Amino acid sequence: MSELFIGFTSIGLGELVMYLVGGILIWLAVSKEYEPMLLLPIGFGAILANLPLAVVLGHDGQAGFLQILFEAGILTELFPILIFIAIGAMIDFAPLFKNPSMIFFGAAAQFGIFVTIIIAVLLGFDLKTASAIGIIGAADGPTSIYVATRFARDYLGPISVAAYSYMALVPIIQPPVIRLLTTRAERRIRMEYRESTVPRYLKIAFPVIVTLISAFVAPISAPLVGSLMFGNLIRESGVLERLSQAAQNELANLITLLLGITIGSTMTADKFLNL
Repeated sequence: MSELFIGFTSIGLGELVMYLVGGILIWLAVSKEYEPMLLLPIGFGAILANLPLAVVLGHDGQAGFLQILFEAGILTELFPILIFIAIGAMIDFAPLFKNPSMIFFGAAAQFGIFVTIIIAVLLGFDLKTASAIGIIGAADGPTSIYVATRFARDYLGPISVAAYSYMALVPIIQPPVIRLLTTRAERRIRMEYRESTVPRYLKIAFPVIVTLISAFVAPISAPLVGSLMFGNLIRESGVLERLSQAAQNELANLITLLLGITIGSTMTADKFLNL
């Protein structure tokens, strides 16, 4: 008879806390629409991973389906790479070609990375873990996952949740910062749009050149930058429209789904609550 209630008796305080954490993430995704494509599967994955005596992570020496997804997609860095192919297929660099000075707006995000790294080091984290945490400072979810997989796998769940929660809060954080740094007259300036054509050869050459330069300057970045630029090359080639649409839609949706629930599976009570 006791076997009927073994699931209930196996639940500890840590598991209950993780059910609450998973429920909050699902609530934020559904009610507040904060990054629902990631937070919802992460939240449900966290609940699954903390079910008592569940076989989703493994049973009797055999890996469960979430463990298989983790080993095949996260440890091999396959999921983040595929996500970057999808992102590359979504990016239109034409505005950057028309106004190259816009690159400085993107470069400013890197200051957030270094500030976050410094804070993490001061809080006692080692340099590799601090580097993984630091990527959160750029509000870049996929890159945060990739770097955490490389340098701080035990922190993959918390870093991913923090990164995507931060991204979801950007529309809330931006307005007061904008009002603080600009005047009403500056915010009312009307910027005229000037139509101009970007040569096709430039759009095709750009991803190839960026890949080569990044690989020579920082070889470790080649998988990430290369996959991003490959996706963009598919988009700009003009001869792979079906693949471009597939990367932007089917590939992005499928990998996002698998990535979210797999990250959630790393948020077990014994790891997440002891960090």
